[in-house]
Amino acid sequence: MSKEFDLGALLAERGAERYELHTKYLNHQLPRMLHTIGFDKVYERAEGAHFWDADGNDYLDMLAGFGVMGLGRHHPVVRKALHDVLDAQLADLTRFDCQPLPGLLAERLLAHSPHLDRVFFGNSGTEAVEGALKFARFATGRPRVLYCDHAFHGLTTGSLSVNGESGFRDGFAPLLPDTAIPLGDLDALARELKKGDVAALIVEPIQGKGVHEAPPGYLRAAQELLHRHKALLIADEVQTGLGRTGDFYAYQHEEGVEPDLVCVAKALSGGYVPVGATLGKDWIFRKVYSSMDRVLVHSASFGSNAQAMAAGLAVLSVMENEQIVANARATGEQLKSRLAALVDRYELLADVRGRGLMIGIEFGRPTSLGLRSRWTMLQAARKGLFAQMVVVPLLQRHRILTQVSGDHLEVIKLIPPLVIGERDVDRFVDAFTEVMDDAHNGGGLMWDFGKTLIKQAVANR
Repeated sequence: MSKEFDLGALLAERGAERYELHTKYLNHQLPRMLHTIGFDKVYERAEGAHFWDADGNDYLDMLAGFGVMGLGRHHPVVRKALHDVLDAQLADLTRFDCQPLPGLLAERLLAHSPHLDRVFFGNSGTEAVEGALKFARFATGRPRVLYCDHAFHGLTTGSLSVNGESGFRDGFAPLLPDTAIPLGDLDALARELKKGDVAALIVEPIQGKGVHEAPPGYLRAAQELLHRHKALLIADEVQTGLGRTGDFYAYQHEEGVEPDLVCVAKALSGGYVPVGATLGKDWIFRKVYSSMDRVLVHSASFGSNAQAMAAGLAVLSVMENEQIVANARATGEQLKSRLAALVDRYELLADVRGRGLMIGIEFGRPTSLGLRSRWTMLQAARKGLFAQMVVVPLLQRHRILTQVSGDHLEVIKLIPPLVIGERDVDRFVDAFTEVMDDAHNGGGLMWDFGKTLIKQAVANR
């Protein structure tokens, strides 16, 4: 006789095997990487912007699950909404009815997007991008999509076609017709549009890789150029949307920008149920779904499921009731200004940039001989090692989780939950200052770890 399933008992019995299970059955390089950089922690619980390990040590989360945890972990309003929707025992995903929750979430989401009219719900950011690419190509009747150098739009085949990082693309060709142009280069955009086969330009208003913002005026000028050539503007707000940059969408920082299609995901989930959304203008949706014969021409088996819709509605309610966007703007400005004040203090610190709670900290070549020789040694082994040398002591010594902003980049990206406050800012700035003091004073532990990273980089060549 089989035992009744007991999740708590299963975790108590097998939870300690987590790294071994991943090594044996999942991506075996993930535990290897975590062991190498000392990130192989065992977190027992989480709430808001904090984790705790088995010994009760508190960790500050400045990563937010790559932006998924916009409201932090286990927000009580989102938890209650999910309990409520499960208890309601709705007749969900019949596929041949119209449930109320998708319509209600679309209505609420479009209220923040007044120039857009309709929504398609999928299950992730890359699905939201895939939908936008398909809709743009069908609506314009053109095959080619432009994207920006260093862009990241997802890793499924369509979104990979507009990914500006060769490391992700290598070995997966052939992809869709595409062309990369520099972010902010209107002349390059105009040259491509003159060829007459461009369906759209997809752009992150602030790029996740390196935290590079589109230059002032670029998005509006690009929009005008695109429309003049009957092409569309797609704003990828998967990471920047829902308050991350201090406005509901990052494109709203520039007056007059009204993208034809907008992609959102991540924070809309509340950190619980995967969800993605492609928002667009009515005429685009009417072209794609032009007849009853085409009613399922673009669909997703789990799209618009009740749990995801309930989570999304709860997230938007919390954002409005708890002034989450305003907090991201104010707290982000405080964090950015305090970090920017350190640029003149540390020669290894080159720049601090970003908007709201999406901040990039860039490191650069120092001027003094001793630091310059160490920097050169790291760069010769692998670009990006110094940033990793900062990320590791932030976790090991100060229990703060951060990330390097991309492969071969000397940039740390801060994308904490949007609920952090002044105490969290103090904690991060104090810890970062201590790490930078150590680096500039020739701190043995930090530079010794750099040697370990060099050996690992050489071994991986």
